[in-house]
Amino acid sequence: MLRIDSLDAEGRGVARTPEGKVVFVEGALPGEEIDFQVLKKKSSFEIGRLTRVLGGASSRQEPRCPHFGVCGGCSLQHTDARTQMAAKQRWLEENLARIGKVEPETLLPIVYGEEWGYRRRARLGARYVPKKNGALVGFREKRSSYIAEMRECHVLPPSVSALLVPLRDLVEALSIRARLPQIEVAIGDNATVLVVRHLDPLTDNDSSLLRKFAEAHSIHLWLQPGGPATARPFHPSESELHYDLPEFGVRLHFGPTDFTQVNFGVNRILVARAVRLLDPQPGERIADLFCGLGNFSLPLARRGARVTGYEGSRELVELARRNAAANGLDVRFEVADLFKRSVDGPFDKLLVDPPREGAVELVKSLPDDWPQRIVYVSCDPATLARDAGVLVHTKGFRLAAAGVVNMFPHTAHVESIALFER
Repeated sequence: MLRIDSLDAEGRGVARTPEGKVVFVEGALPGEEIDFQVLKKKSSFEIGRLTRVLGGASSRQEPRCPHFGVCGGCSLQHTDARTQMAAKQRWLEENLARIGKVEPETLLPIVYGEEWGYRRRARLGARYVPKKNGALVGFREKRSSYIAEMRECHVLPPSVSALLVPLRDLVEALSIRARLPQIEVAIGDNATVLVVRHLDPLTDNDSSLLRKFAEAHSIHLWLQPGGPATARPFHPSESELHYDLPEFGVRLHFGPTDFTQVNFGVNRILVARAVRLLDPQPGERIADLFCGLGNFSLPLARRGARVTGYEGSRELVELARRNAAANGLDVRFEVADLFKRSVDGPFDKLLVDPPREGAVELVKSLPDDWPQRIVYVSCDPATLARDAGVLVHTKGFRLAAAGVVNMFPHTAHVESIALFER
């Protein structure tokens, strides 16, 4: 018997044996007393699987999805939102303390959103299985390259979840079914796009089947014969996506393979919080680093700031410029490899939203006289903590506030936001 103390960054219960060895137990929750089956035993730790709950936590709930435990898309459907977010808050605080040796002066309230049907982006694997004379379409199985046999998905919007079985039937009917590895989902406020990745050319019959599918299910179909840059509208021939940030009167256009946040509802709250923390004033010079298509740049400019966005992707910079023009905003966008160079200042404030690698070279290069305030949006608490350590211990900032954002409910992914001030 073990008593579970906490959750780890993969959503497993963490306990210690009487001898002090750490045990990670899949399916166990904090506060529970459990029996488990050992899956892997090492000198310093064990990995196990829950076999029986003897007592304890009241946060356990029945997973909504029948594929939970097999599908790798979710890891925390068996516990409530409060427990999930308490664990994520603790992971953020522990990373800041252990890696960055810093502690926020204020913990920001957790940003919650819809728990179900929130995913506006998804990359579904597709595989034709000759032995079964059938196709699979869905997420990968947990810790496996196999595709889960899915009939529904509760973190996808219901309209997209309902397409999983029809998509299997579609793939099975195509002549290129063995050469179709992926179907990407991208949902805007105005349309749903499926991007079909295909390694062989379509036959006329394949094209006809795809058109009929798009019309029957009121979706847009794109084809992608190569890398992401080869994705093009197929049916209808004119196809675009957009999402709105109503608080700022901003509409952002994007392509289905462009990066956007997965959770549009939470993104709206996140943008509002970032703008509020950065507190842009008319005429202030603000740099939006890793700006993408302008998700933060345009709302900051709407508040009257003089904004310059920097981004490594030339295609995204061009899209950001078009978005600024379409919204009647004067924002400068520049192509820059922010992993190798600093930005030309001075700037009064910075908004930093890097990929998982963080922005350590960038923060190391900041001068002593600017900026006075940084809002850092992070998708990895470890790299945020590393960069926070540099900002606080080397660059003279204080970590004024930090908090977590529930961008990916029922997963162990931690999105967070931090405010640094001089």
